[in-house]
Amino acid sequence: MAAARVVFDRVWKKFRRGERHDSLRDLLPALARRLARRRDPADLQAREFWALQDLSFEVAPGEALGIIGPNGAGKSTTLKLCTRILRPNRGRVVTSGRVGALIEVAAGFHQDLTGRENIFLQGAIMGMAQADVRRKLDDIVEFAGVREFIDTPVKRYSSGMNARLGFAIAAHLEPDLLIIDEVLSVGDMAFQERCVERMIEFKRQGVAIVFVSHNLQAVSLLCDRALFIKSRVVASGATASVIEAYSAHAQRALPAQSHGDFALREARLESPLGRTDHVPPGTPLTLEASFEIGRTVRDVHFGFIVHRTTDMLTVYDGNFTPTELGLGDLQAGTVVTLRYQFVAHVVRGIYHVECHIYHNPTQTFLMRASPVGSFSVTESRTWQGVADLAVSATARQAGMSNA
Repeated sequence: MAAARVVFDRVWKKFRRGERHDSLRDLLPALARRLARRRDPADLQAREFWALQDLSFEVAPGEALGIIGPNGAGKSTTLKLCTRILRPNRGRVVTSGRVGALIEVAAGFHQDLTGRENIFLQGAIMGMAQADVRRKLDDIVEFAGVREFIDTPVKRYSSGMNARLGFAIAAHLEPDLLIIDEVLSVGDMAFQERCVERMIEFKRQGVAIVFVSHNLQAVSLLCDRALFIKSRVVASGATASVIEAYSAHAQRALPAQSHGDFALREARLESPLGRTDHVPPGTPLTLEASFEIGRTVRDVHFGFIVHRTTDMLTVYDGNFTPTELGLGDLQAGTVVTLRYQFVAHVVRGIYHVECHIYHNPTQTFLMRASPVGSFSVTESRTWQGVADLAVSATARQAGMSNA
């Protein structure tokens, strides 16, 4: 589309394992060997691998795209292609407008220059006049919280100070496209909240945002759409559904904790609304789970845990013994069906349920399954938190005394 700020069209990018040239003496023979081969640059050779495969997406003005995935999935490579630090081996990358980027802490800083000098350097790189940078200087310094160190070389800054200054520069030099990589992994909570608020403000102003983070709660709050990548696209679409797919994948990647003779046969999460993808706080939910019992066992408990999917925070952890459930010893060859009933007294967010059977004498999981169901709570009032406290407020106003 003509209005898109970022276009990735069937992009492939490869790297070579162990490739390193410490001197010109090493580099020149390597270049000569490559030229002699006259091979197709899109072909894989020994020790090469595809970091990205057939990646396509667009980001339009006023839209925020979240890119999530495990370490080594190609997220940072994608951002470096956006900023033209790297070029694709296949496909096409198009960006338009002024680009503000924070893809590594202090990645664009000259370490021997002061914070002030680096602000002007970054402004020049982004094509801004010195007068425009000078006009915004106080706002940048104030946002970054580094006023007393602004004339200190940035090599003496902490990682948090570097990140704050880098984001402040990217956020104040009037970008059309903002590219952010893990800015919320450093800095205190107040700074992180200011970053999110600033990015929401940018969206309202029509800035396109590409945001990579392991902080799924921030991705959920900020992004309209998301991509889950592992070299290639695994899932794309609405942020909630992509985060759910990523969390399910991450849970499946955990080592199995089972003796092999216990298994979850079936699980179903239901709400009276007929759906669990968008429910209001306080909605009653029912999880019905059937467990296959492979051998007779006693002294176990059935675990029921609710996690917030976006940051794996444990929201609730409860256990039920067979005696409480009126079962006694679990008999080999039987199927036990539990019906868990609970109320979603939580604020907006994406949540999932874990079930397990835990053997107390050996302190081991006989069976553990997650997620066995997921639900998304939708409401517009709460900014942060977990529990729905059903808070209400009243107010009164009186006239001012002239005395």
